[in-house]
Amino acid sequence: MTLPNFITVARFIMVPLIILAMINGEMLTAFVLFLLAGVSDGLDGFIARNFNQRSELGAWLDPVADKLLLASVFVVLGWLGVLPGWLVIFAVSRDALIVGAVVLSSLMQRPVEMRPLLISKANTLFQIILLVLVLADLAGLAPLDGLIGWMIYAVAGLTIASASAYLVTWLRHMAGVEKAD
Repeated sequence: MTLPNFITVARFIMVPLIILAMINGEMLTAFVLFLLAGVSDGLDGFIARNFNQRSELGAWLDPVADKLLLASVFVVLGWLGVLPGWLVIFAVSRDALIVGAVVLSSLMQRPVEMRPLLISKANTLFQIILLVLVLADLAGLAPLDGLIGWMIYAVAGLTIASASAYLVTWLRHMAGVEKAD
C-alpha cells in the first residue's frame, strides 16, 4: 500500500471519531480532527503527485473518503439542528447524484470519467470552509454566526450549480455528445 493510500485509509478511520466527538458534544475534538482530516487530504495528494505514488486505488479511495467525511459531518450538524435540513439535503443529494450517475453509466456500458469541474472544486472548498466555521463556532473558538449565515447560502448556491453542471455533463455523455477538447 502506498503512503497516500495509507493516509486516505486513516481519513476513513477519522470519520467515525469526528462523528462520535460531535454527538458527545466534544466540538473542540471534532474541530481538531476535522482539520487533521483536511490536512491529511492535502498531504496524500501532494505525496501522490510529487513522489510518483499515484495509484488506481487511491484515485477511487480519496474522493470516497472526502465524500464520506463531508456528508457525515453535514448530516450530524443537521441532526443536531446546527445546519438547516434543506442544506443537508442539497449537499448529500448532490453527492448521491454524482455517485448514482457513475454507477448507472457503468451499468449501461457507458462508463464516465468524472473529473472535478471548477464549480465543483469551488463548492467543495466552500463546504469545507462552512464546516470549519461551524465547528470552530461550536467549539467556542470564535463567534462566527454572521459569517456562517452568509456561507450557508453561498454553499447552497454552489451546490445547486455544481449538481446542475455535473448533470448536464453526464447527460451529454450519455447522449454521446462530447465536448471537443
